[in-house]
Amino acid sequence: MKDALHELLQHALDSLRRDGVLHAPAPDFAIERARARGHGDFACNVAMLLAKQVGRKPRDLAEAIVAALPTTPLVAKVEVAGPGFINFFLGDAAWHGEVRRVLHAGARYGHGEAGAGKVVGVEFVSANPTGPLHVGHARAAAIGDTLSRLFAATGWKVYREYYYNDAGAQIQNLALSVQARIKGINPDEAGWPADGYRGDYIRDVAADYLAGVTVAAGGDRVTAAKNPDDLDAIRRFAVAWLRSEQDADLRAFGVEFDVYFLESSLYRDNKVQQVVDRIAAEGHSYEADGALWLRATEFGDDKDRVMRKSDGTYTYFVPDVAYHLSKWERGYKRAVTELGADHHGSLARVRAGLQALALGIPKDWPEYVLHQMVTVLKGGEEVKISKRAGSYVTLRDLIDMAGLDATRYFLIARKSDSQLTFDIDLARSQTNDNPVYYIQYAHARVCSVERQMRERGIAFAPEAALRQLDQLDSTYARDVMAGIARFPETVEAAADNREPHLLAQYLRELAGAFHVWYNAEQFLVDDDAQRNARVALAYATRQVLANGLGMLGVSAPETM
Repeated sequence: MKDALHELLQHALDSLRRDGVLHAPAPDFAIERARARGHGDFACNVAMLLAKQVGRKPRDLAEAIVAALPTTPLVAKVEVAGPGFINFFLGDAAWHGEVRRVLHAGARYGHGEAGAGKVVGVEFVSANPTGPLHVGHARAAAIGDTLSRLFAATGWKVYREYYYNDAGAQIQNLALSVQARIKGINPDEAGWPADGYRGDYIRDVAADYLAGVTVAAGGDRVTAAKNPDDLDAIRRFAVAWLRSEQDADLRAFGVEFDVYFLESSLYRDNKVQQVVDRIAAEGHSYEADGALWLRATEFGDDKDRVMRKSDGTYTYFVPDVAYHLSKWERGYKRAVTELGADHHGSLARVRAGLQALALGIPKDWPEYVLHQMVTVLKGGEEVKISKRAGSYVTLRDLIDMAGLDATRYFLIARKSDSQLTFDIDLARSQTNDNPVYYIQYAHARVCSVERQMRERGIAFAPEAALRQLDQLDSTYARDVMAGIARFPETVEAAADNREPHLLAQYLRELAGAFHVWYNAEQFLVDDDAQRNARVALAYATRQVLANGLGMLGVSAPETM
């Protein structure tokens, strides 16, 4: 509808330009949904943007624009309000047309072509393979996977990518922890590594290593050497074991990746050194205090950053620059990186490093989505401990406690940069207070209507129904139609702004409008025309709910 109204306004502006009222192209103007029903369905600010240019009062210009608008059954009335807003009141034909579009497009309704022919890489989770995935990783998985689904729905070719930090001190601590368990040393006993990992999973890794188990991860297969003194073999096996476990947890969460990228490959292939050399060749580094520094302040960072320390090792952001360079070289003209908010400090230095390479990479590339912490409540108290992980709640714990659908929905329901409280009791409840239950129940209610029709031998005539939509004359039905019509723009906005919570909130609002309508009016009435129209709208609502839930990775059950 926004596109249709934009076209009508553009037609009016062209007419005024031919009449000499306007002398230049109009600036970009916005068409927004009205905030109050009394102000119509949509409002536009074009008159206020143009008034100074043409030397007329905004309200007078708005009235001239309205007078030049072509007539259309889509618009019942147009008013000028306030200082010069143009308010559109849609006609029944607009709402009925949207119901027809839903039933015609089916599973494709809400999909667009904004990213047609373009490639986007979405990196998310990217946990160190040192333990089970925790609730922060779970939120990252929900956000990243939903964003990927939204990008795909808007036409992008999407590559889901996982970056394994399989190098560095944490991996060494993992190997030492497993080795200690292999040798029968327990946490808090003499000989346990100072920074060792204490969860029960370390004991499981050690047992499988001694048993000579073979594990598969990312296309590689690693067989345990069984030698308790071969720390390199223990490290390789432990990393593969935990990668395999993490992959299994993510599959259980409905998340699959197209690309697995190992940090260790950047060192193996000398990519980190090549980045450092390239930055030096471009004159964007210098030596000081025995270290090599990036002139990050030249590219918007608040201070210069050490790339190579005095002991010859690289700081952690340098391989991140090399990794993101690989994304650019692989054709990701749009790259989205989802991270925990504690990584905020690294964003500017990674972008500065990419700019210092002088390869034409845009200044705002890659795009970042940051998520805040998750607090898990059960019985009104915070849950902090997982027996398997030792000191934190895992993704698998959440799924076991709340179920897959509720876990995915709850982790996506709030804006990613806001803190999230995950109430297990609410997620498990079958009440209207539980948003995922509320949405799924709306879908199941329509399926129930369909079953009742079959049981009672009532035939639905879809072709006739689409001609009888004028029977949808109540405020309740109109609210549902207005909600349905918001779906395509909500999907596009959620993808463009990297805010998947917009879709979760929208589905709850649409479900709410449907439940109110369902409780106010009977669907299976004796009048054929009225019944056909109401059932058609119910089917359209079900389709939109199913499409939206699918984009969230949540099921659309037929019974509850």
